[in-house]
Amino acid sequence: MNYRLDPIDKSYFADERSDDFNLIGSVVQRSDVLGHVTGRTEFFEDLAPPGMLHLKMYRSERHHARISGLDVTEALAVPGVVRVLTHADVPNNLYTPLKLIGVGPDDEPILAEDTVRYLGDPICAVIAETEAAAHEGVGRVKVDYEDLPAVFDVEEALAEGAPLVNEYQGQNHFIYEGHHCRRIRFGDVEKAFAEADQVFEWRYQSAPIEQAPTETTGCIVVPQADGRLRIHSDTQACFFTLDNTALILETPFNKLRIVGGTVGGGFGGKVDVVVEPVACVAAMMTHRPVKFVYSRYEEMQVSSPRASERIYIKDAVMKDGRIIGRKVTLYVDSGAYARHSPYGTTKAAAHLPGPYSIPNVWADCHCVFTNRTPSSAMRGFGVTIGDFALESQMDRIARALEMDPLQLRLLNAYRDGDMKAHRKIAEGTALVEVIQKAAEMVGHELPDAYRRMSSTSRPDVRGEGS
Repeated sequence: MNYRLDPIDKSYFADERSDDFNLIGSVVQRSDVLGHVTGRTEFFEDLAPPGMLHLKMYRSERHHARISGLDVTEALAVPGVVRVLTHADVPNNLYTPLKLIGVGPDDEPILAEDTVRYLGDPICAVIAETEAAAHEGVGRVKVDYEDLPAVFDVEEALAEGAPLVNEYQGQNHFIYEGHHCRRIRFGDVEKAFAEADQVFEWRYQSAPIEQAPTETTGCIVVPQADGRLRIHSDTQACFFTLDNTALILETPFNKLRIVGGTVGGGFGGKVDVVVEPVACVAAMMTHRPVKFVYSRYEEMQVSSPRASERIYIKDAVMKDGRIIGRKVTLYVDSGAYARHSPYGTTKAAAHLPGPYSIPNVWADCHCVFTNRTPSSAMRGFGVTIGDFALESQMDRIARALEMDPLQLRLLNAYRDGDMKAHRKIAEGTALVEVIQKAAEMVGHELPDAYRRMSSTSRPDVRGEGS
């Protein structure tokens, strides 16, 4: 079924509006569409500076292991191979991208030093005149491993006696202001469970999700005559990449210049600073332009996916549908390193208990380290999977109560002036009006009491039929 998108209805909250916006519901041509359809849009790989070298990465073949030996002799003997970089060549080899906002500790080597912590962890970089030579050089690198115990499940990682994933963190969970997880304590949730007519508890689980951009992650670094480095990258965050790269290179920020251009799909997956630093080191050491771009295999195997999450939701519910208590235990699989997952876990906690006014809320949100590919940003990360779980929970409660799922949501929807679980006053909520409009558009009948509801009042609908 197709629905016509009407222009924005400005009758809602008219007394609060002072804008003249009129684009919603109208057709607007993208500013970049002509370049895309004519093939004139430029991407970083369209650059081909003279004398450009190619960089390919040798990656760990183990999930968790000590590196007992690294031999690059045969790689250097490949015709066309110029140099092989190891961790000793990186000025500041240990980093974490969120250090720019004070989130630490540094926990991820640019190139592995003595331990690999996930399958695909970068160990050394082969720089060559051609892609083929770089690939052959990678194939001739020899690494000796001493296997270590690995852990792949978030709850197993937190169990007593679990293998330690990341020595720089010191434990298999991120520390939030001295706590083992990001916490919410609002009201008395145990009292709510004791007083509830029914208690519902279910578990929800997601898998890692790869962003799968059409253009894979990459960059080209071109040394300049004045000693600066010009970095052509498909990063989604130019200044974030510049600042982190400068810290890793131990060079002043003004010695780097990022040229962003068009990103051929990112969806959050191109905010990690993973290709630019090592390409910059290669360019500095060879004094030549260097290209480092992921193969499709690398993009699928080692680029940061959306984290897998496990969520337990336990609700205290009255027979009329009011949710009086909600307890959430969330486990976010950060993989082997922190990257952006501590932030994503905080976002998840800030989103709880969803867009509902629940007087008693308890939540423990764990950011967990495992020997899996490090996770990071993807399209609302920290919120998207939580929304799936929360709304699935609402549907299951509605079925259990034999109640209309929209009525259940309208009954519990937060209103302007409500205190949220993280102690912020809700304002400009509009959830009630959105549900009412959606119901109208699909022909879903609502009783009069529910149609009269608004985001500024909470009428008594107990006893109102469906």
